[in-house]
Amino acid sequence: MREHWESRLGFILAALGSAIGLGLVWKFPYTVGNNGGGLFLFTYFACVILIGIPLLIGELLLGRGSQRAAVGAFAELAKEKPYWKLSGWLGVISSFLIMSFYSVIAGWGMSYILMSLSGVYQKLSAPEVSAIFDTLSHSGSISLFWHFLFTLITTGIVLFGVRKGIEFWSKIMTRMLFVILLGLFFYSMSLEGFGKAAHFVFHPDLAKFKFSSALEALGLAFFTLSLGQGIMISYGSYMQRKENIPYMACIVGVMVIVVAILITMIIFPIIFTFGFEPQQGPGLIFKTLPFLFAKLPGALVLSTIFFILFVFTALTSAIPFIEVPATNIMELANWPRKPAVLVVGISAFLFGVPSAFAFSHGIFPNWQAVYGLNFLDTTDNLISTWLIPIGGLLTSLFIGWILKSDVAKSEFPLGTGWGLFYHTWHFFMKWIIPLTIFLIIVQKSGVIDFDRYFHKEGRHGTHSIHYESSQTKSP
Repeated sequence: MREHWESRLGFILAALGSAIGLGLVWKFPYTVGNNGGGLFLFTYFACVILIGIPLLIGELLLGRGSQRAAVGAFAELAKEKPYWKLSGWLGVISSFLIMSFYSVIAGWGMSYILMSLSGVYQKLSAPEVSAIFDTLSHSGSISLFWHFLFTLITTGIVLFGVRKGIEFWSKIMTRMLFVILLGLFFYSMSLEGFGKAAHFVFHPDLAKFKFSSALEALGLAFFTLSLGQGIMISYGSYMQRKENIPYMACIVGVMVIVVAILITMIIFPIIFTFGFEPQQGPGLIFKTLPFLFAKLPGALVLSTIFFILFVFTALTSAIPFIEVPATNIMELANWPRKPAVLVVGISAFLFGVPSAFAFSHGIFPNWQAVYGLNFLDTTDNLISTWLIPIGGLLTSLFIGWILKSDVAKSEFPLGTGWGLFYHTWHFFMKWIIPLTIFLIIVQKSGVIDFDRYFHKEGRHGTHSIHYESSQTKSP
């Protein structure tokens, strides 16, 4: 018998935990900074509401309607067209690959909790603080240790199942995450740079906004809602028929926006208080902020709490990266939960070993010379540029064009009074969302540089969370 969420709150907190990951903490602030602030932020909000939430509704409906995980959902709802299972497999592969390197980055956050408690970077200069992270990321053995520990914790949670594992721990960690977020936000309000940060974040700057910025916001909205990864299809399969999917999807989308604002208004006031520029690379979290934390009152407590927040967001969003492959193995191979989860956890750890050694070049030393990026960045780039967008594109095309209209019409209004929005939602799934995801793929893959096409200076971004040590500037 298939497990279901014990409560509506349990699902919402689990879905929020999945969505509020390193994409918001690690990626979102510097993406806002690099794209000029307010106008990008408002564009991101619009993309979440107009694109992200409709696709989230669609994925949840596929899961609930089929009561199957990603691969099985497509097989069940299009029995005469089995090749659509490819979309489900893309989600499974994406989740597995993300977990393999995600745990390395999350492991660095765990290392920074220990360093914060030890006061390692207090009284150090900016180059010295930056050098600490360079040493950590280039130490394959240390990165491997934290990679193992984070994978072990995540796998242990998923072993206990939907109610006793995912839902139980999501309720605890997501609530604690919000408490930490609010505490840090109120602290940031006391800083001198809060007003300047608020102006930067909410003031639209047309001069710095490009066509690629809109696509960046669209891609980020897609990524931060855990779409195209098979996650929300699997989570939807644990929902009961009475649940109001459009309502809960809106709650998740709005709360992701709230968290994005909170995180941005935690980080930028610290940066502006000390006169730093917001256009920092991914080293913002591990290089700039530790140096700035040391200058603030209560530095040890403040930095420790921040990196606990970082690890919590990583952990709540990593849980489905194990759950999605495991639950598909359980369905397709008829395996019990524990062996399926253990196989996925061990495999993700082993596949992630080259990512742990990516910056030390201890494994595949010539990988970067051959492929242009180290192993971690190559994996990340493959997922963010190709697998997730293509998976999302296929999912939207399936819902808009392949899924039988009577199935969609019967599933959408179940448990909700929002049935009058069905035709609007279906129009977006059929036309708007596939087109916008296609534009993301075209821009990210470099097939067309829209900035250059519109006679603007070209600039390629990524909605991934990768770290390029050679391109990150020290504070």
